[in-house]
Amino acid sequence: MKKFFKEYYHAFIQEMKLVKGNLGILIFIFLLPLAYPLVYSLIYNPELVREVQLVVVDNDRSPLSRELVRRMDATQGTWVIGYAANLSEAKRAMHQHDAYGILEIPEGFGRKAGNAEQAEAVMYCEMSLLLRYRGLLVSATDVMQDLGATLTTERIDNIAPLVETIATGDLMPINNVALGNIEGGFDSFVMPGILILILQQALVLAIGMAGGAKRGAPGKSFYIAGRGARPGVLASMLGEGSLYLILFIVPVMYVVHYVPLMFRFPMEGNLLEEFIFVIPFIFSTIGMGFCFQGIVKERESVFVLWVVTSVIFLFLSGLTWPRYAITGVWRVLADCVPATWGVEGFIRMNTNGAALSQVRTEFINLWIMAGAYLVAAYLVQRFIQRPAILASSHDTSWDRTAE
Repeated sequence: MKKFFKEYYHAFIQEMKLVKGNLGILIFIFLLPLAYPLVYSLIYNPELVREVQLVVVDNDRSPLSRELVRRMDATQGTWVIGYAANLSEAKRAMHQHDAYGILEIPEGFGRKAGNAEQAEAVMYCEMSLLLRYRGLLVSATDVMQDLGATLTTERIDNIAPLVETIATGDLMPINNVALGNIEGGFDSFVMPGILILILQQALVLAIGMAGGAKRGAPGKSFYIAGRGARPGVLASMLGEGSLYLILFIVPVMYVVHYVPLMFRFPMEGNLLEEFIFVIPFIFSTIGMGFCFQGIVKERESVFVLWVVTSVIFLFLSGLTWPRYAITGVWRVLADCVPATWGVEGFIRMNTNGAALSQVRTEFINLWIMAGAYLVAAYLVQRFIQRPAILASSHDTSWDRTAE
């Protein structure tokens, strides 16, 4: 035990020296968790775009078309800046960024609606910012539905007023209240999950870069630096992992609590329970990072793997594609990623106010994953990483299977 703790301590110190002297690792540990949440949050801040400039091409010039334009201008999502003589003139206004949308009302719009025929209006949207498109689309949909309901009510009222009263009376009104994402903004919807993905990527890539640095400079590894005794794989791995656990305490607190506080994301959960939930996530991510070292042969290759894995992990997490729609091998792969369970549990706690007991499945799965990754990391370190470091050092005096 004395030998084990001595190796544990020296591995911790040696890894600290490696991290301290490597700017890339420091960037992944501190700058990436600090900057990325701010960048992603600012991209979608404000979450809702209001008063999007809209130009109208009214080829009908009927009372109904003017009422449609009036209602569009009255919504919070659009601002009718004026009329254009034709579609070409409206397109010029859009190309000059005087407007970001065009509402074209065809001739006969009012006549068709009055004859109970299908009346259509065409909306053109400039797609440089999807939040503007969302504002225009929601406003147009709401106005057309409301206008259609008004015409239907008037038509029924002309036939039989009593029927109109029965038809429009709402005996059981339903009020839809969003407990988490109150404004329905994209930022509040996606960012709580992105925060967990950022923590995973930062930790995995930092540990991966450290593994590549050791292969490129074997003298920085405890396996070479600790020549006085044959260092064990387990003691070395636990010592190095403890360092990353300590270094990530501040980034985790910042990402889990202060970023949602700064940008007013939903914060319905208990903060202490959220930190408890994150603990097995961090353990499993550290183990995943040590497994990641098995394929990182040099420091710079981490950046290529970062780009590839970031997109994959984003889709597997269920943020952009629902998990119930993921099938086959992709579902199995998603279940093996710590961020998948971390994102699902953290969103339920932070956004919807779930207690730790209500995310029991995700919490238990993360602990199981932490144990599995610890075993896998040990095998990778013993049979892949350590032999590679010793081979690159050309040191034949080591017994590569010794513990």
